[in-house]
Amino acid sequence: METAPFTPTDSAHAPLRRELGLPTATALVVGNMIGSGIFLLPASLAAVALVSGSGSLLAWALTGIGAMLLAAVFATLGRAYPRTGGPYVFAHRAFGNFIGFQTAWGYWIAAWAGNAAIAIAFTGYLTVFWTSLANSKIAMAGVTIALVWLLTLVNILGVRETGIVQLVTTVLKFVPLLLIGIVGLFYMQADNFTPFAPNGLGTGNGMWGGITAAAALTLWAFIGLESATVPAEEVKNPEKTIPRATVLGTLVTTLVYIIATVAIIGIIPLGRLADSSSPFAAAASAMFGGAWGKVVAAVALISVFGCLNGWILIQGRVPLAAARDGLFPERFARVYGRRGTPVFGLVVSSVLISALILMNYSKGLVDQFTFIILLATLTTVVPYAFAAAAEVYLFITERERFVARKLIRPTIVATLGFAYAIFAIWGIGWDIIGKGFLLLMVGIPVFVYMAWRHRSAPKALAAREPTTISVSDMPPLVVSEPRRPLPSEGR
Repeated sequence: METAPFTPTDSAHAPLRRELGLPTATALVVGNMIGSGIFLLPASLAAVALVSGSGSLLAWALTGIGAMLLAAVFATLGRAYPRTGGPYVFAHRAFGNFIGFQTAWGYWIAAWAGNAAIAIAFTGYLTVFWTSLANSKIAMAGVTIALVWLLTLVNILGVRETGIVQLVTTVLKFVPLLLIGIVGLFYMQADNFTPFAPNGLGTGNGMWGGITAAAALTLWAFIGLESATVPAEEVKNPEKTIPRATVLGTLVTTLVYIIATVAIIGIIPLGRLADSSSPFAAAASAMFGGAWGKVVAAVALISVFGCLNGWILIQGRVPLAAARDGLFPERFARVYGRRGTPVFGLVVSSVLISALILMNYSKGLVDQFTFIILLATLTTVVPYAFAAAAEVYLFITERERFVARKLIRPTIVATLGFAYAIFAIWGIGWDIIGKGFLLLMVGIPVFVYMAWRHRSAPKALAAREPTTISVSDMPPLVVSEPRRPLPSEGR
């Protein structure tokens, strides 16, 4: 079985600018996690708790532990292989073209589909100020799509501009979280917490059913913990910055999430919370009255705005990495302008976001949000599982690339991370798993086409004139060594 990379495209050596330091890389991690997830998630969790009880809150602890395990995996791999592409790079290096393609395809789908959910969350909070907007689903769809294209333009301008927006909005978003989370603990009502297993322990709607259902939803709030690994070639001193940003960002986010969610569920009755399109604003109004709800909604808008900004950056980098290896169409690998941005990948992804929003605009806000985040979570967790397995394989075959020399600790962490990813996939539900599986299978014809194209015209590709690129004042690309063959492969 041959798994060597396809012939790289002539734009595979286009330079990227190292503009992201530790503050902006950490802001990318935190900002990509804290956004629509935490600000709309209490409503989705309330719907689960109405049926399965407050035992679903235990999902936060379980998800937090799983997220830290996965963060450790990405920190280790990001230090060893600081190349643009994140999960794709690790899976492709360990398992070859097909698994690499499936990882890139699934993660890319998760990026643009998740961005649709984030943009929908922004529109939900905008209705606090623009109340008539909630009366027209078509108008809400139009505003949501306009936001997507505004931030696509920001990302086209360059990674430096994107990093500045990300850092500012990440700092600002901690204001409503700390305000509602810490102060809200003193306003909680015990009656809002239903029994842990109202329908019987172990039943489908009991405590365990609530935990598994809520775990799938809470994992969405941690999607993005790998964000610093994706634009690795745009990160300064990546071997140190990427692992630090990944672990620190995930730890801080976990603590803030648990405090804030418990407080909101304790403040607002579950029935009302389940139907809320802006639960943080509702909690602030319940505590302080007056205009506080609008103040929190304004900061929430900034938070979701920053989250979408960071994820639009991600949606252009993964197809870029796969296209460099010939697994995605060549145009995804091209970068343009003085800042060197993957314009084609950004634009195509935003077109798909717009189409997804239009296809689902007739649904209610919370219904749209819940469906899309579950689908995006599935297509992200699959690459997480591949990355965890890749760490074990690469540690065995390329141990010299890793700081640790003993096999036990990284193997245990990666194995537990893989097990958690499998658990999370199972908890998402068979309906979403089926639809997500179909999305992954749809990518196979693309893989076959790329394989056929590169095999049918190798001479034409080799003879192509290289693109002229100015590399003055630009740092060299970090390019990893050729992947070692699998045991079943020849040289």
